[in-house]
Amino acid sequence: MIKRLKLNEKSVREAERAVRVYQIFDTDVRGFSLSVYPSGNRAFTLDYRTSGRQRRMVIGRWPEWTTVAARERAKEMRRSIDEGTDPLAERQSAREAPRVSDMITRYLEEHTPHLAPRNAADQHTIMHKMVAPDWGNRLVRDITKSDVDKLLNKVAAGRARPSKTKPNNRARKLQGPKPTPVRANRVGEVLRKMFGLAVEWGWREDNPASGFRRRIETARERFLTHEEIGRLAQALDTAEDQRAAGIIRLCMLTGARVGEVQNARFEQFNLELGTWSKPAAATKQRKVHRIPISSEVAAIVRQRQLVVPRGNPWLFPGDVPGKPVREIRRFWLAIQKEADLPGVRVHDLRHTFASLLVSGGASLEMIGKLLGHSQMQTTQRYAHLMDSPLREGLSAVASVFRPRPQLVHNADQLHKGA
Repeated sequence: MIKRLKLNEKSVREAERAVRVYQIFDTDVRGFSLSVYPSGNRAFTLDYRTSGRQRRMVIGRWPEWTTVAARERAKEMRRSIDEGTDPLAERQSAREAPRVSDMITRYLEEHTPHLAPRNAADQHTIMHKMVAPDWGNRLVRDITKSDVDKLLNKVAAGRARPSKTKPNNRARKLQGPKPTPVRANRVGEVLRKMFGLAVEWGWREDNPASGFRRRIETARERFLTHEEIGRLAQALDTAEDQRAAGIIRLCMLTGARVGEVQNARFEQFNLELGTWSKPAAATKQRKVHRIPISSEVAAIVRQRQLVVPRGNPWLFPGDVPGKPVREIRRFWLAIQKEADLPGVRVHDLRHTFASLLVSGGASLEMIGKLLGHSQMQTTQRYAHLMDSPLREGLSAVASVFRPRPQLVHNADQLHKGA
């Protein structure tokens, strides 16, 4: 016979254990009961029938759940059951639902192999160090726009950056957080792509990262003056490591990215036609980029042909056999000091290349093609440099329109003469 009584804290506490599990059903809520286990543990459960199946769902253990709280939860579940839902099936579905950690794994496995190696490595870092620690165990469907904003605010605020695990001097002690708004924008773009794929996979219906708030980015523009270019050239001429010096020279003479120069092969250069064909795998835009080269660049390639052992395909072979040069950071720091160029990056040579083209009368379209820009808006950053020739044109117009000087007589002298 089924045991029924009005469940309360006293009846739950005084329920005796038995050899087998048994239930004490509540007289108020249909199916609500206390299950007593042979171990003496107690739990509140709800028995119900749906689609012709008898189901039993555990609400919670006592004393973590009080009788009053468990009864209220049972009433809510009973109302849902009467509306046609199955609470136990929903709980099981939630347990099987993909979590953010699953989404990250699938995204990195399916999407990043199509990206440039450096971009792919950066996205791995974003996922493992920024996204996974905060969201990894959460359900994909539970992430909201507010969660995205909160995460991006955290990224934009920056983090403390110790130079070493055990700093050995005062200058390398733990530094305070440095705001990183640009980094927050990049993380937002990656999240938008990942959640967009999650929608395609059927893991959720909307994209919470769509339309995220972008931080203001101030593009850094550093152009070397003619005097600075001269000091750089002199420092490169006297440098001990002429292999690294050649990389810097090519960056300056072609406007190429340092990674493109480091991965350059002899087969990519046609010295008769004076061209350099960069393969898609080596360019940021993932497209073949063919540019003309100057006689100075051709001379560097011929000089490397004499230095590099025959059969080695790399223009600048590295210390690891079969690999190109990977690290020139220390060399560049030394060149910075030697040429007195504090704060100048290797990438600033690319900007300098563009500025020299502008001063030579090159159009923005020509600059975009030489630099390999896939979007015109990227080249527009150099548009203000064209103000100088425009200003010269305005001065030329003004000189024509300027009124000619006329002889003006002194009124006092005229009066005396009269």
